[in-house]
Amino acid sequence: MFGKLLLLFTVVPIIELMLLIKIGEYIGTLYTITIVILTGIAGASLARSQGLSVLNRIRFELSEGRIPGEEIINGFCVLAGGIMLLTPGLITDAIGFLLIIPVTRKLIQTWIKNKLYHMVRTGNINIYFKK
Repeated sequence: MFGKLLLLFTVVPIIELMLLIKIGEYIGTLYTITIVILTGIAGASLARSQGLSVLNRIRFELSEGRIPGEEIINGFCVLAGGIMLLTPGLITDAIGFLLIIPVTRKLIQTWIKNKLYHMVRTGNINIYFKK
């Protein structure tokens, strides 16, 4: 696990930096910085609106006496997408938008549910309930 995190926090920023430098060579530094700032602003705005929408659906599910499992996964996707969009870089922005846009988030949510289901069935994950 440590190796994967180390890889994530070292290789991804290096790739992002190389991509930003290449794009800066083609379109110019000012335009590149503008793109990064605009995607950050747009992403934060979209993450906020989607996050509030998910939060309202969680509240509704709870008020109906249901466990909001799907909405919790949705909330996790929106949170992760928001973090990715606030991170400077175009690759993380693309992944962030995929996690926040409802259509693509639904596909990712289905993948996460299938992955969790498989982990529970094979015994790779244990679920403990508080008594």
